[in-house]
Amino acid sequence: MNKKLIFALLIFLCGGSITMQAQKKNFTMAEAVNGMASKFAVLNMKQLQWMGISDMYSYVVNNDSAKEVYAVNPATFERKTLATLEQLNTVLDSKGIKKLTAIPTISFKNQTTFYFTQDNKIVLFTTDGGTLNAELVATLPEDADPVTIDTNKMSVAFISNDNLFVNYKDGKPMQLTKDGSRNIVYGDSIHRNEFGIDEAMFWSPAGNYLAFYRMDQSMVEDYPIVNWNDVPATVVNIKYPFAGRTSHQVTLGVFDCKTGKIIYLKTGEPKEQYLTTVSWSPDEKYVYVSLLNREQNHLSLNRYDAITGEFIKTIFEESNEKYVEPQHPLYFPSENPNQFIWWSQRDGYMHLYSYSNDTLAKQLTSGDWLVNEILGIDKKSNELIFTSSKESPMQKNVYAVNLSTKAIRNVSTTMATHTAQLSASGNYLIDVFTNKETPRAIEVTNINSKFEKRLLTAPNTILDYNTARVEQINLSASDGTALIGKLVYPLDFDSNKKYPTIVYLYNGPHVQLNRDVFPFSGNLWYDYMAQHGYIVFVLDGRGSGNRGFKFESATHLKLGTVELEDQMVGVNYLKSLPFVDANRMGIHGWSFGGFMTTSMMLKHPGIFKCAVAGGPVMDWSMYEVMYTERYMSTPQKNSTGYSNSLLLDKVKNLQGKLLLIHGTKDDTVVWEQSMKFIKNSVDEGIQVDYFVYPGHPHNVRGKDRVHLMQKVTDYFDLYLK
Repeated sequence: MNKKLIFALLIFLCGGSITMQAQKKNFTMAEAVNGMASKFAVLNMKQLQWMGISDMYSYVVNNDSAKEVYAVNPATFERKTLATLEQLNTVLDSKGIKKLTAIPTISFKNQTTFYFTQDNKIVLFTTDGGTLNAELVATLPEDADPVTIDTNKMSVAFISNDNLFVNYKDGKPMQLTKDGSRNIVYGDSIHRNEFGIDEAMFWSPAGNYLAFYRMDQSMVEDYPIVNWNDVPATVVNIKYPFAGRTSHQVTLGVFDCKTGKIIYLKTGEPKEQYLTTVSWSPDEKYVYVSLLNREQNHLSLNRYDAITGEFIKTIFEESNEKYVEPQHPLYFPSENPNQFIWWSQRDGYMHLYSYSNDTLAKQLTSGDWLVNEILGIDKKSNELIFTSSKESPMQKNVYAVNLSTKAIRNVSTTMATHTAQLSASGNYLIDVFTNKETPRAIEVTNINSKFEKRLLTAPNTILDYNTARVEQINLSASDGTALIGKLVYPLDFDSNKKYPTIVYLYNGPHVQLNRDVFPFSGNLWYDYMAQHGYIVFVLDGRGSGNRGFKFESATHLKLGTVELEDQMVGVNYLKSLPFVDANRMGIHGWSFGGFMTTSMMLKHPGIFKCAVAGGPVMDWSMYEVMYTERYMSTPQKNSTGYSNSLLLDKVKNLQGKLLLIHGTKDDTVVWEQSMKFIKNSVDEGIQVDYFVYPGHPHNVRGKDRVHLMQKVTDYFDLYLK
């Protein structure tokens, strides 16, 4: 029969129409591991940001048809081209600077002035009058890292050859220190990046001073990191302060750009204290530092004279029988140096407190939720704009609190997980959000008129793939505390069948696995496993983040106990489901999750048929001072807690199959942790599987991560299928 006639007959038989539906695809392992960062990357607006102190915003287009920097007025949404790649290259070429192949990462001073680094040179561009002009700000050494720039005077501070340099006049760098070395560290984040510390150099508001950390770690024991790529293998010694042992000593210097002199704040004794939340007063007269004792249970917010370094006053103190954890510098809502906002968990949740003339004026926020970020101040309405978990710990929405009345209003109109930027004046908000239905949406909002304009609605990049059905699960801990989990169902789920099940967990401080994001599974590997017939379960038990101090500190002095109790609540829930095969259950986690995975196999043997633990802590006395002593005190003071959490002496309890994985250059959870476990397993005659990733630090990233997740998956397939 003629093909056209066949097609016509089919149309007739189908009532005049045919629905052609393409079959959806399954993910490959590479797609599941890398997809959301590559093939399935969600549409975005590149370098979307406010233009410095102006209320204009900018974004970049970097594609085959255009490579341009755009500026947009949010009042009218009129767009103009600020610069093209060709224009930038013309100016760079005239300065003898290597040309660009694409628009680089740009930072703005205002709506007409921006800068970036190219060919180790910091270049400042101006667009006044429609003409693009450029000025060479500084030429950096090849090894300059980190680099920090004051946008007021365009002064530059950087570390080179372990020493601190400042380029603040005549374009010539001035070397401020000469004793920098592996033992004396300048300009690098200190205290192992705890207490919210992610930088070590702090320009004052007007750029007249530079505060900086100096860390003396000469007294800390050397720890060898082996490079197996060399023949013979070579060793790099790092400084690693183990819990209960000697830690480093930190001081805070201040460089005066006018006099060229350096002073050090007189922070006093003991030397093994923590210097946190470094903050400048708006008038540049004072530096505020939170001094935290090594026990981490007492904090003093101190004021120091920026010229002399003299201690002026302790503004207040905070104590807690468990721990005090400062995480944010002071926030000054105006140029008034006598008014600031302090973050604290003193009432059980991270909230904001307003101080005036060194006295607590009011608690601005309160409730069984926490503040995540301060975005800025809306000067017209006298409101502080912030993000928080107020609506749900699964989300992060935008709110405003009036500094006078404490009245709080919801700025977000879509309940979701928001990442937002407030303009310098506080009039406008760039709002990027996602939830389980929304891959990404971007809006610009007028804070006062509440007018919104949608800039982007990203399409679903995995629409043609078989994604898992995900259900939020609400459980209760033994003390009644609410626990949130996710159950990922297998493809073509049949409630009459029994499925192998994998528990993925972390359950450590500051980490939350279950959030309202896209994809709702939170990890395409979960979807991959669902496509291959697995159930996946993820639970945030007590000890994990974003639920308040009581929730997170429930594990204090007893890591690996309360967390296991909560994970067992999840296990018992799974066993209650008729479609979960309790005889084919596996568990997997990395880092703290590796500790939890191994703990489950040794403290609750027989529950899981197999497990994969990556980068696991096996002995908390071999982990770093700052983190471990906050949650466990020292081995000398908490011998019971350390003994109970120790996994090295419990290897004989193992039932089922256990695969340990570790990177050979891990300087976070040192390789020795799992090697000691393997040694004990040999001594006890216990068979344990082991795999290492040569040259990888704590996390296996890049193309090798596909290999890692295939290794994990193969292990589950071997013992659970």
